[in-house]
Amino acid sequence: MNIHSLQAVPARLAQVRAVMAREHLDAYIVLSSDPHLSEYPPARWQSRAFLSGFTGSAGTLIVTNDFAGVWVDSRYWTQAETQLAGSGAARMKITAQSAVPYLDWLLAHIPAGGTIGVDGGVLSLACAHTLLDACNARDIALRPIDLLEIDPALWPDRPPLPINPVFEHTLPYAGAPRADKLARIRAAMREHGADWHFLSTLDDIAWLLNMRGADIPYNPVFIAHALIGPESATLFVAPGKMPAPLAESLAAHGVRLAPYEQAGDALARLPTGAALLLDPRRTAWAFARRIPEQARIIEAVNPSTLEKSRKTASEAAHIRMAMEQDGAALCAFFAWFEQALGSHILTELSIDEQLTAARARQPDFISPSFATIAAFNANGAMPHYQASAASHARICGDGILLIDSGGHYSGGTTDITRVAPVGAPSAAQKRDFTLVLKGVIALSRARFPNRIRAPMLDALARAPLWAEGMDYGHGTGHGVGYCLNVHEGPQAISYRADARPETAMEEGMVTSIEPGIYRPGQWGVRIENLVLNRRVQSAEEGDKERVFLEFETLTLCPIDTRCIERDLLRADEMDWLNAYHAMVRRRLAPRLSGAARAWLEERTRAI
Repeated sequence: MNIHSLQAVPARLAQVRAVMAREHLDAYIVLSSDPHLSEYPPARWQSRAFLSGFTGSAGTLIVTNDFAGVWVDSRYWTQAETQLAGSGAARMKITAQSAVPYLDWLLAHIPAGGTIGVDGGVLSLACAHTLLDACNARDIALRPIDLLEIDPALWPDRPPLPINPVFEHTLPYAGAPRADKLARIRAAMREHGADWHFLSTLDDIAWLLNMRGADIPYNPVFIAHALIGPESATLFVAPGKMPAPLAESLAAHGVRLAPYEQAGDALARLPTGAALLLDPRRTAWAFARRIPEQARIIEAVNPSTLEKSRKTASEAAHIRMAMEQDGAALCAFFAWFEQALGSHILTELSIDEQLTAARARQPDFISPSFATIAAFNANGAMPHYQASAASHARICGDGILLIDSGGHYSGGTTDITRVAPVGAPSAAQKRDFTLVLKGVIALSRARFPNRIRAPMLDALARAPLWAEGMDYGHGTGHGVGYCLNVHEGPQAISYRADARPETAMEEGMVTSIEPGIYRPGQWGVRIENLVLNRRVQSAEEGDKERVFLEFETLTLCPIDTRCIERDLLRADEMDWLNAYHAMVRRRLAPRLSGAARAWLEERTRAI
């Protein structure tokens, strides 16, 4: 059964309603997550995409007896409108930041005494708290139930669990030995007054145990849970995934293996009086329901979330090397692209193929870090556009091509967006490009107090656009993993995000800067660099020493000056761009020769 088959969606929704009727449900919530609350779940848990036909990475399906809708944010409005047409499910726009954007609609449409069902195995404990409080106040029951589990006929050929083998992320790339990381987590547990810690998030587990996998496309992680005790730990992972030498190494560090399905049972067997640390935003409600009543639950952010976000000096050095390899690959690609524009038939699919091939020639390359976005003209107006064999554009005529791509290397993860001119860009396109560039420069040059909450920096990048009455619907920056997920917390540069204490900017964090302008049906512009928080100065302020941070730009690839409206750039902004290009040329030139070297020299000329 094809997950993308639009014709099958109405029948699937009818089947869901039939099961809902048997279970006496007035509404059913279908989320986009998995038991690990992953941003990109494996195929087995892509139930929202399967049941609705909408394939974007974020969205929530609500089904009632007489309605179905998919709630999506502005990144997916166009895609959802197209994919849901004729499906029997409506596109529902999320227009404001909310922890549960569909909650008000549910409360308005489900009567008192009604019942809402949701798979508690893929719903975070934090979200469950919010839903339960709201439902209880309206005399509505929230029932944890997995319709796909109780009636397998809803998805008869549901994909199985991934079975890809796990491999070790070795030193020196790993940054610190496994024993050191375990000791740091146990120290954090003691600070919280906990003797046990349950961990479900895949990138946290991979970082903690210095292991990587290939269970989720573009994310070098593996499906597992972990329960860390005072002196030992248990890794719950499917049999056969762990090579014997790696299992022996884990055992030497006090980590035993157990079947993946036994994680909930282990929680249920916690000793009387146990104090368990878990992250309510990163732990599924179903696991929390297994914890004995006599155990004490301590809700706090996973200690590993902050630990892995603060890259060490050794890791930062490896990231710089990865950026040089990535930059060299991009130079080779763009040299090919500019030559091919006049001699080959190019499509958006050609871009992905050639760019991935250029990266694959680099010695430490592992895989792409996400599906390449290559979007020409109107397609660039969809921030998460994805070309396919059935729907893609030919690159010809005049306009601009937006390319958002990245790679995993042994020593880091990259994420970069560049816009290339095709033919002659219009004056309006150049103006948009330059306004976005001004936003990149403004934030890149910022200095700010250590531990400022990341969302508070967002206005710096948006100010040039706001001055022109424009804005964009996505965040300006996200954390980036170290040979791990390209999106990681805890920091996020977005005024729509909660400025919680754990979002504080600290030394060593790697974050993207990526403002944009999107004109539906016309074009899109986004420029993205990755930056590293580094200490810049200390100043005496009364009796306190205040530490300031600044950004070191990590990404190494020219920003195409042919797209710039120079009259819109101030002299200091031109100085920043020229200095950036001088650094790119100095760092990349030794790695290049021939056409790629010539392209670099041309595209980094001072303006």
